[in-house]
Amino acid sequence: MDIADWRTKIDELDRQIVALISARAHAAQEIGKLKRTIAMPVYEPNRERVIFENVRAANKGPLPDIELTHIYERIIDVMRALQKDELASKTGETGK
Repeated sequence: MDIADWRTKIDELDRQIVALISARAHAAQEIGKLKRTIAMPVYEPNRERVIFENVRAANKGPLPDIELTHIYERIIDVMRALQKDELASKTGETGK
């Protein structure tokens, strides 16, 4: 494959990643709603630790575990903010 082919492949992969991140965000919103119902905190360090362990276990490279963990740290930060926004929207506050 030449560079154009690889770029086309990356564009398709990016579309798939966006769809998966959006699906993950929807799931996080739903979890935020459930957490509100049962008065559970948004931040759950033990759950986040499990996510990082799962990500590292699934990693087959070429990214080193630490780099993949950094990416997931950011994803989790955004999802946590989404849950806070979900919780805040129910109480009339802004989550930002």
